Parts: sequence; C-alpha cells; structure tokens
Amino acid sequence: RSHPDQRVASPPGAERGEPQAELDLVIRGRHIWTTAGVVAREVGIRDGRIVAIEPLGSELAAASTVELADDETLIPGLVDTHVHVNEPGRTEWEGFASATRAAAAGGVTTIIDMPLNSIPATVNMPALQLKRLHARPQAFVDVGFWGGAVPGNLGDLRSLHDEGVFGFKCFLLFSGVDEFPQLDPEEVENYLAELTTYDAVLIVHAENSRAIDRAPKAEGDEYLRFLGSRPRGAENLAIAELIERVRWTGARAHILHLSSSDALPMVRSAKADGLRLTVETCPHYLTLFAEEIPNGATAYKCCPPIREVANRELLWEALLDGTIDDIASDHSPSTLELKDLDNGDFGVAWGGIASIQLGLSLIWTEARRRGLGLEQVVEWMATKPAERVGLPAKGKLALGYDADLAVFAPDQAFVVDAAKLHHKNPLTPYQGKTLSGVVRRTFVRGKEVDY
Repeated sequence: RSHPDQRVASPPGAERGEPQAELDLVIRGRHIWTTAGVVAREVGIRDGRIVAIEPLGSELAAASTVELADDETLIPGLVDTHVHVNEPGRTEWEGFASATRAAAAGGVTTIIDMPLNSIPATVNMPALQLKRLHARPQAFVDVGFWGGAVPGNLGDLRSLHDEGVFGFKCFLLFSGVDEFPQLDPEEVENYLAELTTYDAVLIVHAENSRAIDRAPKAEGDEYLRFLGSRPRGAENLAIAELIERVRWTGARAHILHLSSSDALPMVRSAKADGLRLTVETCPHYLTLFAEEIPNGATAYKCCPPIREVANRELLWEALLDGTIDDIASDHSPSTLELKDLDNGDFGVAWGGIASIQLGLSLIWTEARRRGLGLEQVVEWMATKPAERVGLPAKGKLALGYDADLAVFAPDQAFVVDAAKLHHKNPLTPYQGKTLSGVVRRTFVRGKEVDY
C-alpha cells in the first residue's frame, strides 16, 4: 500500500506536505524512547515522518523546536485496537470528536473502532462508508475500523477487507445490541474458512452463550452475584472451541479482552502448536480486582467481568511471558442513565468501561509498582498492537516511522477526576484514584494535537 496506510484516516491538518530540505520539527531531550532504550537524542521530523535520530547536541535545524523538560520522556504514540466510538447512531454514548480527543489526551495516536455499537453496525460497505464520513472531519488522531462478522454477511467480508478494515469481529453470545447478532460455533468455522482465503483475522468476544444462559442471573447490587453470572467457565469453553476451529481451518484469530486466567494454559498450548492465535487484555483486568469493588458500583461493570486478585496476578504473568500479546482499552462508554447509577443494579446496567484517556497512566502505575520499565509498557500498548494489526509505520520511535509521539511525565502524579476527562459521559471506576504519569503533549504525524 502507499504510505500513509490507507486503512487509517488522518485527522484534519495531519496530511503530508511536499518534501522540504529543512526539517519541520526537532524534539530534543535527555529521555527519548528508542528501539535501543531510553537515551538522550534529537528527533528530526519532516512531512509527518521521523527522518533523523541523532545524539543530543547535534543541533539539528528545523522550522520548529521542542525542548523536553528533564522530567519528560518522548514515547511513541499508543495504538489502541479496541475502541467503541458508537457514531453514528448512538452519539449520546460517544462520538469521534470526544473519543479521539480523549485518546490524544492519553497519548493514543491511533485507534481502531469496533463495528458496534454504532447504528448501522459496520457489517457491509455502505455502513463502513458512512462511518468514515463521520470520522474524517472530527478525528483528533488516526482512525481505522474493524468490520463485523454476523449471521448473513459472509458475502460482505471480502469487499470490506479490500476496502481496508483490519479484520472482523464476532460475538459468541448476545452482544448487548440487536443490530449485531452472535455467530454460533458452526458459523464461526465457516467464517474462519472464508477469511483464510485472503488471510484476514477474526477477532472474537469469547464467552459461551449456553454457559452464560445456565449461570445464575445478574440482578441487584451485589458485585459477586454479577461475577457469578459471567463465570470463567463460559470464557474457557468459548476459547477452547475457538482454538480447535483455528486448528482445523488454519485461520488467524484474536481473543478480545481476556479476563479468565484459567484459559491461559490452553492459549500457551495453542501457540506452542503454531496456531495463529493472539490475545489481548485490558487495563481494568490488570489494575482492578473483584474483592475491592463495592456493591452497587456499576461503573465497574464490564463483560467479561473484573475477576479476583489472584486471577489478575496470573494475567500479569501471562503478559510477561508473551502468552498475552498486548493491551487494549475496550473503551466502551454509555450514557449515565444506562449505568443505572441510582439503583446500582448490575443486572440492569450497561456493561462497559470508558478508560481510553487513562490507559497509559493505569498500566504504567501498576507496572512500576511491579518493577517494570516504561519500555515494557510501550511495547504492550504501542509496538505490539501496531505489529499485530499490520501498521508498519506505527508503534515505534524509529527512522521512517510516522511521527506519532507523546510527551510523557512518568513521575508526575494526579488524582482521577471524571469531570476532567474528555470522553462524553463523565463516569469512570477510577474516580479518585491516584495515578502516576501525565501526558503533556501529543503529536500525530508531526503535528501537535490541540485537545
């Protein structure tokens, strides 16, 4: 493909100009993330790309210069592959302007939008074209799209793939919205077989429908009752069935928002067998745990659910050993009314956590507590997601890459205030929590984002 990658739409003002001899921008600092570690460097940018990385003191000349403070680190912009923007159709929940503004404020420079909960869902060409029409004039960061795999649209997948969607999402149980029905296990196999013909990936919400149907129903304000309504077994069973179908078809598949640590041995085994399977987890599964969630606190409701602290520790181990490939937000906002805040009924409340602006700080705070470096966090949230979805110019601060960058102050602490977050509905389970790491500036293709 020609560069920039045609699958992501640039925000207004981030287009490339004609090549010039002079650099457009130089960023200098003692702490520059590079593939060789965090070092003192000068980064030269021309026409939206990184064209020079030189030792600090080289005095690269440019039309504009940014000098980093001693407490700032320049990192690649994050690539968030799991974002529900909901526009068109449910813009009271979220929209491209608010979601991408929040992304930029959190150091995220590329998002890939999920095919639901917009109306129409992105399951055919007209729906994709409509979504792009809404995204282009509003986006503060680069935006790409997932397609949907739903009953009856097998014949639409190839055209969506050719038009540049990153792959296809399916649910193995009721998605929560009528416009996006689930696939049964046999249909999943047919869809996987179809996708092998052009090597597209199926991304899967892996909870088994029958297991959920037979579990106790979520009702009332008790979190542990809600947790029992989405048992690990439902996730484990769905993942086991998916793995075997990947084995039979040779297809590529990706497990979304893994929460059950029980499934990790199966995933390890599948990867050891050479199956083309990747896995993500989310900040909420890595930073929160069931034992601390108050009854009635529906801001914490998501599906699959936040599980116990011992489960969380095993997810961290799986990240470190590569069983889990990367981290995505699963930013899934709704209106405050749909969260049933007055009653706190987990059976009624919409399931979803809006955290795109906080993801980097959340993971960094927890990673640092565990003795892990910022380089590791960048790998999980920028480099690996970009590689997984096939964005060759994203996710690294390196020569030839897009100048998608964030100025991050890792030691600066702040207290989360939902009213100051940019996503549309001011609700977060992290309200009042103290986090480390503040994004001070964000650049998309060399242009500073004014969010």
